[in-house]
Amino acid sequence: MASAALRPLCLCWALGAAAAAPNILLLLMDDMGWGDLGVFGEPSKETPNLDQMAAEGMLFLDFYTANPLCSPSRAALLTGRLPVRNGFYTTNGHARNAYTPQDIVGGIPDSELLLPELLKKAGYTNKIIGKWHLGHRPQFHPLRHGFDEWFGSPNCHFGPYDSRERPNIPVYRDWEMLGRYYEDFKIDLKTGEANLTQLYLQEALDFISKQQASQQPFFLYWAIDATHAPVYASKQFLGTSQRGLYGDAVREIDDSIGKILKHLQQLGISENTFVFFTSDNGAALISAPKQGGSNGPFLCGKQTTFEGGMREPAIAWWPGHIPAGGVSHQLGNVMDLFSTSLSLAGLQPPSDRQIDGIDLLPAMLQGELIDRPIFYYRGNELMAVRAGLYKAHYWTWSNSLEEHSKGIDFCPGQSVAGVTTHTQEEHTYLPLLFHLGRDPGEKYPLSFASEEYQRAVEHISGLVQQHRATLVPGQPQLNVCDQAVMNWSPPGCEKLGKCLKAPESDPKKCSWPH
Repeated sequence: MASAALRPLCLCWALGAAAAAPNILLLLMDDMGWGDLGVFGEPSKETPNLDQMAAEGMLFLDFYTANPLCSPSRAALLTGRLPVRNGFYTTNGHARNAYTPQDIVGGIPDSELLLPELLKKAGYTNKIIGKWHLGHRPQFHPLRHGFDEWFGSPNCHFGPYDSRERPNIPVYRDWEMLGRYYEDFKIDLKTGEANLTQLYLQEALDFISKQQASQQPFFLYWAIDATHAPVYASKQFLGTSQRGLYGDAVREIDDSIGKILKHLQQLGISENTFVFFTSDNGAALISAPKQGGSNGPFLCGKQTTFEGGMREPAIAWWPGHIPAGGVSHQLGNVMDLFSTSLSLAGLQPPSDRQIDGIDLLPAMLQGELIDRPIFYYRGNELMAVRAGLYKAHYWTWSNSLEEHSKGIDFCPGQSVAGVTTHTQEEHTYLPLLFHLGRDPGEKYPLSFASEEYQRAVEHISGLVQQHRATLVPGQPQLNVCDQAVMNWSPPGCEKLGKCLKAPESDPKKCSWPH
């Protein structure tokens, strides 16, 4: 409904900007929480550059991810589609989160159209810096899916590993590995020191300079992972935050983003560059407080479909276009970055598939509010739906009692009776309903007998029926694991003398406890 209404504006923008499509820069953080920025109320106020970015641009207070875990949310951003449509989910267990560890067999399917593939049609040069996480086997390589350049890794910086049971994860320059984490790209787990954010910063600055000189529009996807445990920061930032090592990582990211924005200004291209900052999912409270961030007033964190797991910090910046100091209550989603980017490039979304993202330009440029629901999925299950200020939970589950008893806690210090459940509780016929304006922490379910409850649930139930009527699940990509497909011998390992012998293939169902 919304996309059809916005089509004329898309075409007008395309006609008006055909001669100079703006550059697109998406800054995607890893496990950074809604409450980690000064502009969102973080008490130490250690993000001056991001706070300034918000002052010069637009703050989105109601912006969401498409899944409370890294890989599915990234697949959703780049396809504009819910993970249950693009295949980034598992059917090995009900409502289980899944991602792409080293032994995953699946990855982003060839049938999916990714944002950089489409932007190529408008003459964009595309680069990814940092974490890909959409599959590491050759057919899933980012340069096979629209990116022209890559500096980064297919996975997170887990390790170090022994190269017998499990190899260390490679870092790539385009088609070939440059080395491996911990071996060639050092991360000191005792001190938290690593120079990776500085490397990612320089890559961004160099790419922007090169593209400005070539007069070609660019799409830069800066997907760094310093705030994912094990958290790291470079030497000059270690010990500088009131928040400890996690705060050091945030301070370095903030400084880096400040340098990127200043670089755009110095090159004279800031008014022709659309920049959007957000995170892939909520803060990982299982790693907090030393290795994890803050979700502000919201319930629980990463892995859950409560607000703390799915509501993200978000800032749009485009000097001369987006009014400075704007604050939007538009319900947004990372999938909207797909549709919005296509609109900026003067392109229409693919018409042969369901696109879940909407074009946010009317919200950014004219202050419009577009009516749309937010769907909260966990694996193959629709857990909750937000419409307006109401959120209905159809299933609740934080994590199993067995996992919780081992110290795995996605809601530390937070327990809401009947809400933060340790068994999967179904509320399909009588949803738990919250008014997020009055109760952003999801502590006080509305009375089932109230007229307000009946009216809101009736409206949301209609949205759910409409959604399910059009839902065609993709082939699940996160079901099968096999040690033989791990990063034993990535492309380029021969030149470096870093090829390892893979074990015999032994595919099995992946185990997803959450």
